[in-house]
Amino acid sequence: MSARHSLRLATLAASLLFAVGVHADTVLLNASYDVARDLYKDFNPAFQKAWQAKTGEKVEIKQSHGGSSKQVRAVADGLEADVVTMNQATDVDFLADKGLVAKDYHKKFPTNASPYTSTMVFIVRKGNPKAIKDWSDLIKSGVQVIVPHPKNTGNGRYTYLAAWGYALKQPGGNDKSAQDFVGKLLKNAPLFGTGGRDATTTFMQRRLGDVLVTFESEAELIAKEFGRGDFEVVYPSVSILTEFPVAVVDKVVDKKGTRKQAQAYLEYLWSKEGQEIIAENYLRPRDAEVLKKHAAQFPAIKTFTVDETFGGWGKAFKAHFVDGGSFDQIYSVK
Repeated sequence: MSARHSLRLATLAASLLFAVGVHADTVLLNASYDVARDLYKDFNPAFQKAWQAKTGEKVEIKQSHGGSSKQVRAVADGLEADVVTMNQATDVDFLADKGLVAKDYHKKFPTNASPYTSTMVFIVRKGNPKAIKDWSDLIKSGVQVIVPHPKNTGNGRYTYLAAWGYALKQPGGNDKSAQDFVGKLLKNAPLFGTGGRDATTTFMQRRLGDVLVTFESEAELIAKEFGRGDFEVVYPSVSILTEFPVAVVDKVVDKKGTRKQAQAYLEYLWSKEGQEIIAENYLRPRDAEVLKKHAAQFPAIKTFTVDETFGGWGKAFKAHFVDGGSFDQIYSVK
């Protein structure tokens, strides 16, 4: 898909989602990843109310959702998002390299500019007919795995790195054994979703696959949309900690004069009310008190970070997702 076409789609998505506008003093556009639409549907009114109470100003928040990497390419190509709220640092780094976002964006907000975390879990059919309990079950013959595209989506990249990290942690694990393991897993993927929500639709509505690998939070969104009778959530023995960086798009807010509102909008994610909304959307809040309050909905799971296991997103991306990286090496022989 061309960059121009991506931009048209992202702009169209924003206009369709919020075609019915209200009179506002200021309009902000939040370009975000696919699965975050429900979170911000809840968060935006809370911020608008708080901001109006504090300043008297009415702010309208528009949303644009899609695969995270497609979204940042649209912003780089001219989509005038005031803020980006993504699911991995690589995508925001891309905008920083383009001069749209500060190089040190991760220092502009608390907790590495990630207001919440999650992890990758398995969604299986009710009764777990293929007895899927851990990553090793995903490479068994006859098991179909549904994931978004690992090269183009944040959800897919986290899945890929989670499986790779699991393999590294097995006795005698090394990069060769991890590549073999991930290769077997991808052979069990009949297709790749274009984003997290597309993969969910494939699994839940098209009824393809035995297991969907996705963010922990997506499981509850599935329950809200489809009910709890059709699936179960399986927590593997170990998975990856996922972080969700946010940033102000400097070039846009300076042009529009919206820096103050954009900064406040993102800062509100760390407020008590923002953290509560985050927890209610089954994302793990950073605030210790809020996390403790909602502890029952976040089962304990061993996690590893991209920094610990792969040396950071820059190294991980270069090793696995650039042209000719491990994904291409694996997929070319799939």
